[in-house]
Amino acid sequence: MERLKREKNPWEAWKEVQQFAREGRTSVTEEWAGAYFKWWGIYTQGDGVGVTGGKGGEGKASEYFMMRIGLPNGLLTAHQLHTIADITEKYARGVADITTRQNIQLHWLTIESLPEVVDKLTEIGLSPKGACGDVLRNVTGCPLAGLDGHELIDASPLAVEVARKLTANPAFYNLPRKFKVSVTGCPSWCSFPEINDVALTALKRVKDGKEEIGYSLRVGGGLSAEPHLAVRLNAFIPQDKAYDVVQAVCEIFREQDVLRESRTHARIKYLFMKHGWTADKMLAAVEEKLGCKFDPSEEGPIADDVYRDHVGVHRQKQEGLSYIGITVLNGRISPEQMHSLAALSEEHGTGELRATIGQNIVLVNIPNAKVSEVVAKIAALGLEVEPTTFYRGAIACTGTEFCKLAIAETKGFNRWLVGELEERLPGFDQQIRLHVTGCTNSCGQSWIADLGLEGKKIKKDGKMVDAFYFCVGGAVGEHAGIARQIGFRAAAEDCPDAIERLLLGYLATRQPGENLRAYFHRTSDEDLRAALNGGATEAVQRDPAPGRVPSNVG
Repeated sequence: MERLKREKNPWEAWKEVQQFAREGRTSVTEEWAGAYFKWWGIYTQGDGVGVTGGKGGEGKASEYFMMRIGLPNGLLTAHQLHTIADITEKYARGVADITTRQNIQLHWLTIESLPEVVDKLTEIGLSPKGACGDVLRNVTGCPLAGLDGHELIDASPLAVEVARKLTANPAFYNLPRKFKVSVTGCPSWCSFPEINDVALTALKRVKDGKEEIGYSLRVGGGLSAEPHLAVRLNAFIPQDKAYDVVQAVCEIFREQDVLRESRTHARIKYLFMKHGWTADKMLAAVEEKLGCKFDPSEEGPIADDVYRDHVGVHRQKQEGLSYIGITVLNGRISPEQMHSLAALSEEHGTGELRATIGQNIVLVNIPNAKVSEVVAKIAALGLEVEPTTFYRGAIACTGTEFCKLAIAETKGFNRWLVGELEERLPGFDQQIRLHVTGCTNSCGQSWIADLGLEGKKIKKDGKMVDAFYFCVGGAVGEHAGIARQIGFRAAAEDCPDAIERLLLGYLATRQPGENLRAYFHRTSDEDLRAALNGGATEAVQRDPAPGRVPSNVG
């Protein structure tokens, strides 16, 4: 991979893809299929079996492709969404997913369609560039930027500036691995700064008797097979230095040749995990790069243990307007739903929408007098504004349906699981993040979920079946921490029974005012396993992560 990157900047070689489109799928070279396509937000699509149908830690590729469309800060216009819906209908068999980085991912694209799709996206000011690859990925931020009365600052202009200057910038086409940035002024930290390579969160201080808004800086977050929460640097970042700081950290990352020796350990988090870097060392490197010193600063308030998804109807800071946060289960959205949501935003709002990292979408600037009417129309689309706790907290990665690395199917499973839990526990009164990921790479963010289910295969009744390994008690914000591996696994079909037993146990034994995260924290692995299993059981080991990162992992 390092050799391929040195030999070619894929952003400067799109004519080769246009040639592939003219000559057909068999003309696509291995270098493009396994590497260069990712710089254009494109992956080869799996054959529906996942990793078990291939070899070397990667499943077989089909003749089709997946494509991610970057939406900096999740910002989206009705016109753009109409166009994406048309593209999905015409080229992607009607299959689109909102991702956990505020992208929209398409499936079933043919080689012949790729140039046409990119051209149509370019016409509406969007691009798949940088949505995959060893580059700066889509820059995430609060979907309510500029609208939420509780925000310290509208950070979306900064997020867009970072995306505009660093995404698809040829100076940063060859990073050691992917590089994820989050910028937010939201006090609930809804873009999960703790799991980004670089994250800026708004921070207020008083200096010389004057109040000032700047940013707190975190570096080195990431999940994958070896999770690590970002390290906060002891610095107050003024607004006029915020972009420079992000670029400086990106440059520092680019310069670390030690990270290029193994793709398995090539993320910036490994400077902290394997190479002895500390927050002080990183801050010194940033200050040296920029030729300035930053004032030390306390963190300020940590995001509360609350929902961070902006779901539901809420008043904006603009008088007379509300936003409507819509739950899109597992992010799967149809062209008809996209067209309808875009039309609602045009008819009743200002033609603006926002994608979220919770795989959801938000309608904004809706007059208060029109909210009830709009909510009813959303419900008629099969989407939820007031979802159950299980529906609201569900996240799922792509799974074996399309991903060559997945071991288990995810989106269909999670939809079924949510339905089962809604029926079995209709009055469950707790926030619960239920994340399903198809393999150890944790694209479904299982490490930060209350219940994280990691896909695997086990033998049951003489047959190999989908199964899931349970991790419990992950969180971000006030109780930030990586979910515990408690040594329990279950066949997919047995997961509803196991989770029902676990949650009924919580309801029966919780202390006054004790929420689910506190309960998990005080309960031993043995007792949690017993609750899931319906009786004491020995711990089983989590499957080891692959020894290398397959070429398909961007």
